[in-house]
Amino acid sequence: MGTTSVTWLGHSTVWLADSGVNLLTDPVLTDRLAHLRRIAGPTPELPGPPDAVLLSHLHADHFHIASLKAVPGKPLLVVPRGAAAFAAKTLGREVADRCVELAPGDDTTISGVRVRAVPARHDGGRGPWSRERAVAVGFVVEGAARTWYAGDTGLFDEMHDFGPLDLALIPVGGWGPTLGAHGHLDAVDGAEALRRVKASWAVPIHYGTLWPIGFGRVRRHMFDEPGARFAEHAVRTSPDTQVRVLRHGETLTVEPAA
Repeated sequence: MGTTSVTWLGHSTVWLADSGVNLLTDPVLTDRLAHLRRIAGPTPELPGPPDAVLLSHLHADHFHIASLKAVPGKPLLVVPRGAAAFAAKTLGREVADRCVELAPGDDTTISGVRVRAVPARHDGGRGPWSRERAVAVGFVVEGAARTWYAGDTGLFDEMHDFGPLDLALIPVGGWGPTLGAHGHLDAVDGAEALRRVKASWAVPIHYGTLWPIGFGRVRRHMFDEPGARFAEHAVRTSPDTQVRVLRHGETLTVEPAA
């Protein structure tokens, strides 16, 4: 049985290596994104060209145009159904031709690794002043391990259908001093999501990286603490799961269950 490794590069950006296939999720590779700046961790450096980039939805901190232009090579872009048209407008036709659109329940195979789109409870639009829309999704990657990358989501009942998993990458915070109740998980709800999907390993993401400029002293606990708080709650909700709170740039290697 092979191994699977995940490297957290900050926010929702992870480098997932499984069975010789390298996947990059929702890349933010810059130190500045509109009114946000990176205030923890180094500027991400990719180990090489990924085989595919998994894009969960159109929000700018997940579908970041400048970062996508900086990704080396010519990887596939696995995107939500309807997002290829936006890719054509912002990244060019050549990139759009590399897009594979998936709706929840659809899947594609990349060098023997299956990538399946799963539901997410989150607004799929680009933003409040944009007409660009595509359904928000998460992904279950099936190679040597079964890994769930949640993207952005709130809780929903169908999470029970994703497990059992070897690894869950769960968003537990946000990029500002407030977190909307709809369409996001905090540390408590993230632990409940973990209980529902029944994963052997879990890594908290989507916290502790980006923060609004000028807000460095505002509710800083909401920036620093979600990962550790998620781990504390997970001990109670999912005692059989091993939770690893990664530092920026740190890698976890897991041995899938036999």
